[in-house]
Amino acid sequence: MKPVCNSVSVRVPATSANLGSGFDTAGIALDYADSLVFTLDDNHSKNSLDYAGNVRVIIHGEGEDTLPKDETHLVVATFRKACKIFGLPNLRFTLEAHNRIPQARGMGSSAEAIVAAVAAAWAFAHEGELNREAIFEIAAAIEGHPDNVAPAVFGGLTMSWKLDAGEGKGSVRVAGDCETPLSTGFHTVRYKVSQDISVSVFVPDFELSTELARRALPAKVPYGDAIFNVSRVAMLPVAFGELNSDSENELGTIKSDISRNALLFAATQDALHQPYRANLMKDSWKLVETLREHGFAAAISGAGSCVAVFYAGDAECNKSAVQKIDAIAEPWLSRAGWRVLHVQVDSIGVAITRE
Repeated sequence: MKPVCNSVSVRVPATSANLGSGFDTAGIALDYADSLVFTLDDNHSKNSLDYAGNVRVIIHGEGEDTLPKDETHLVVATFRKACKIFGLPNLRFTLEAHNRIPQARGMGSSAEAIVAAVAAAWAFAHEGELNREAIFEIAAAIEGHPDNVAPAVFGGLTMSWKLDAGEGKGSVRVAGDCETPLSTGFHTVRYKVSQDISVSVFVPDFELSTELARRALPAKVPYGDAIFNVSRVAMLPVAFGELNSDSENELGTIKSDISRNALLFAATQDALHQPYRANLMKDSWKLVETLREHGFAAAISGAGSCVAVFYAGDAECNKSAVQKIDAIAEPWLSRAGWRVLHVQVDSIGVAITRE
């Protein structure tokens, strides 16, 4: 199969997974993105010293001095896998990446890389709009878990799961009038996020590997802790969704005496993973505790080490919230190695442009 274009530009948002209660399930897209350009170079001299194998990698921003610039780069390696899936040959290309998402900090940098690569390969192989379902399926399988991949692909708030079939079957038949059985593998549901919700992400200068964070988790958790998290994660779509006080819609009714920020605070409580990882990122966890002591819905972003804070209100209220959050976090921001990003929620997900 020949590529349908010569160049593909991809934009993929950062993400924050878990959101406190939704361990390995919930994720939200942030309006803070990496941009990558894949340009085919079939006519370039094969003896060029700029190339490592069949690829030239140019990195600007995050990771420009640390990420590999050859076939081992996660974007390149994933792009090769996706090209095979879509029937494309071993393409010779230049990858130019403008990276804003911090690496190994809990903002979905690996999911961004995988989604960008799969989306680019799909765009080289097909005309028309992106098939987001296909991109999600492949990217989640490569990543191994869907919580960051889903919001990176679809935008907004996502709740994801893996469906297993019995007896080695590839699909599960469910009751109803659907002719097509539900396939096994990763699935997700996307929820629109209210426009009055904003996010502040505190970024430290230390990394934390997901593997190390997972090793800190216990094999079993108390029954009461499981119930605690189930009750909180059930509130996430309502807390983040488009609801008005005392009004009923497809998600339910919100009582007038429960504010949006109170719901966000309760929905982001957690007993399953953050307490067990606290010693791996003591400064980050102390910041979470301090912000929550002041009533803000703070949580470790993904596996860490970033801290995400969610709050709601009109423009004036959010401006006031930002000032309060920055004042609370001043002991962290006054040190070298900490910075804060005040962002909105991304509602689009991955986007491409062909040339």
